Amino acid sequence: MVLARPEVTGAETAGAPDVTGAPAGRQAAARAPGARRAATRLGLMAVPLAFFGVFFAYPVASIVTRGLTDGGRWQLARVGEVLTDPGIRDVLWFTLWQAAASTALTLLLALPGAYVFARLDFPGKRLLRAVVTVPFVLPTVVAGSAFLALVGRGGLLDELWGVRLDTTIWAILLAHVFFNYAVVVRTVGGLWAQLDPRQEEAARVLGASRLAAWRRVTLPALGPAVAAAALMVFLFTFTSFGVVQILGGPRYATLEVEIYQRTAQLLDLPTAAVLTLLQFVVVAALLAVHARTVRRREATLQLVDASRTARRPRGAGQWALLASVLAVVALLVVLPLAVLVLRSFEGPDGYGLASYRALASAGAGGGTFTVAALDTIGNSLTYALAATAIAVVVGGLAAAALTRREGRLVRGFDALLMLPLGTSAVTVGFGFLIALDEPPLDLRTSWILVPLAQALVGVPFVVRTVLPVLRAVDARLREAAAVLGASPLRAWREVDLPLVGRALGIAAGFAFAVSLGEFGATVFIARPDNPTLPVAVARLLGRPGELNYGQAMALSTILMLVCAAALLVLERVRTDRTGEF
Repeated sequence: MVLARPEVTGAETAGAPDVTGAPAGRQAAARAPGARRAATRLGLMAVPLAFFGVFFAYPVASIVTRGLTDGGRWQLARVGEVLTDPGIRDVLWFTLWQAAASTALTLLLALPGAYVFARLDFPGKRLLRAVVTVPFVLPTVVAGSAFLALVGRGGLLDELWGVRLDTTIWAILLAHVFFNYAVVVRTVGGLWAQLDPRQEEAARVLGASRLAAWRRVTLPALGPAVAAAALMVFLFTFTSFGVVQILGGPRYATLEVEIYQRTAQLLDLPTAAVLTLLQFVVVAALLAVHARTVRRREATLQLVDASRTARRPRGAGQWALLASVLAVVALLVVLPLAVLVLRSFEGPDGYGLASYRALASAGAGGGTFTVAALDTIGNSLTYALAATAIAVVVGGLAAAALTRREGRLVRGFDALLMLPLGTSAVTVGFGFLIALDEPPLDLRTSWILVPLAQALVGVPFVVRTVLPVLRAVDARLREAAAVLGASPLRAWREVDLPLVGRALGIAAGFAFAVSLGEFGATVFIARPDNPTLPVAVARLLGRPGELNYGQAMALSTILMLVCAAALLVLERVRTDRTGEF
């Protein structure tokens, strides 16, 4: 339900026909609330701006500058050479259309799941919601290998029906749905579960059909959350690396894959720098379109406790919808994970625990690690907890600053927060090594460097999850608290925080999950004596031998179980009287 905000002018409060005729003191009093709001917004922006300036803009600018300068002179002619290269144009075109197709397919398959998890109550709901989030935290190289085992030569489809998809675009698209299914389910479902169902019921009482009531009442209310989820899915598939590299082979390459090849294999930093700038342009254009077409549709909504909206399925239609969603989850999420677990037990001598036993040895894998591979679990958990704390603080402050929509400063700040999702992780990782190597920012030997890189990706998820709920809070509640004498901080604590507590829980879960599985930037900055679990998996996959491959699958299975357990714990966390986060 859209609630009109009452406009109270300075003339009305002063009892005069025109505020311009009021005394100077009264004019100053009328301007004071606006000045306080502007000062509060700038104060909230300070920490996120400092964080992104130091740990994102500075490293990326450093790597781009190094790539496009020679002897202190800019080599801008290189930009034209790269952009006119037919091969680069083909890579850009493929990157764009596969990201759009992946986003559309993910929305098509995941929106019914968002409804089921938001409005239906069924046994095993919390466990299943944790399971669908697990793929999002797995290293992309691992999930790509799991899908290759399903759709490639000798895979499950090949053995059963003689069908191979590894030479087609469908393998890439389905793998992207596997990764991003949880983004739509949790981002859209988080808001959907808090929409008052009585609004839709009122429309039906007035004669609207079920579909018409949903289209005219619920869909507009969900618009910002759907757009936020679509934006995140597009950005992640736009910068897809591991999936395309494994399933695409030499035929398909995204900009991210091209940047990696130019940087790590060909040492062609100028071309990598131009491609990084090209990513910036595309992402900035996308964010501009998003700001113009979607943000205007956000409105104040009536939110309720999520526990009041979920109920047991009723009627054949809801049972059929639940069954279809469970089938999609089983085929696209559970089956690849099951193949992953199965391969962890495969060894040179058949099925057994040889791969798991080898993880406890520091010398396993031919000296791949200076520590036991099993120790990477503790490292990953420590880094992920620190990154989650950073992301929730920075992202929470940023979302609070963005609650009011007006002003170019706010729109530009919002766009800045999303840029890490559309920036090459390879660029960020190399940028950290180049930029953060001198006092007072010599952090190369500090453990905090890894959580900082992981938090860069977690902050946008916090903002995009919390912001739609914050903007849906009725502003008149804050105004009533202010009238009763509450300070802005107390009004936020007493009014906003209880309503957005569930969204903050979902945001923390996403930040933790993303941090556990972050690989692109971490692989360049994690120390050999303290590798993260995804880095350990990638190093094992890069070494020959069945035992190394088995250890990689075993570590991936452990990562999957740790993430599932952590997400299941988060599912049980309650705020106030809700049964959700």
